[in-house]
Amino acid sequence: MARHQAGSEIGGLMREAGDRSKESFQRLAAAELAGLYWLARRLVRDGAEDLVQEALLNAYRAFGTLQHDNAAGPWLKAILVNVFRDQLRRRARSLEELPVEQVDDFSLYQTLIEHDPMPYSDTLHHEYLRAFGKEDVREVLMRLPEIYRAPLVLRYMDGFATKEIARMLDTPLGTILARLHRGRKRFERELWDYAQETGLLARETIRCPTANA
Repeated sequence: MARHQAGSEIGGLMREAGDRSKESFQRLAAAELAGLYWLARRLVRDGAEDLVQEALLNAYRAFGTLQHDNAAGPWLKAILVNVFRDQLRRRARSLEELPVEQVDDFSLYQTLIEHDPMPYSDTLHHEYLRAFGKEDVREVLMRLPEIYRAPLVLRYMDGFATKEIARMLDTPLGTILARLHRGRKRFERELWDYAQETGLLARETIRCPTANA
């Protein structure tokens, strides 16, 4: 959805739900819209606009439960995550946990040391991570199963506490902690695979001598 269409589409949602505090909700939602899209695009590969629209409609219907306007951002994001969770359940996907041995045997740091993809770098690990642009990171995230992607995004990209993530995803805290651990390991492995597939490491190796000259 184009950004200039946001106001009119929010207005359309308001007419569908009714006129109760429409203007107030529109102002609140417009201020948080960019953050909602940012989160939605990291939770789903396609359909971020639909996810945001459904979250806004649900939020307007529950607008009376918001006690303080300065809490609107986390409140709207929590509603969006609930919609995301419910969509997964409606699709009845079979989301299997990865066996521990499939993720714990990979170390990005050790792999970088062994392969030394940036021989001119004195800070190999940091230079490697800086080589990834925003869209590269999003593509790597999209390769992860949803059960790992959602906790990682909410914890490390949006700053939610693990207890809050467990509540939003309706999942035991211990399960969230395990998925965060396995998700981090899986993310590291996908970073490495993506860099090799796209030639990212070769490009950065070429740029390093110039950058340090």
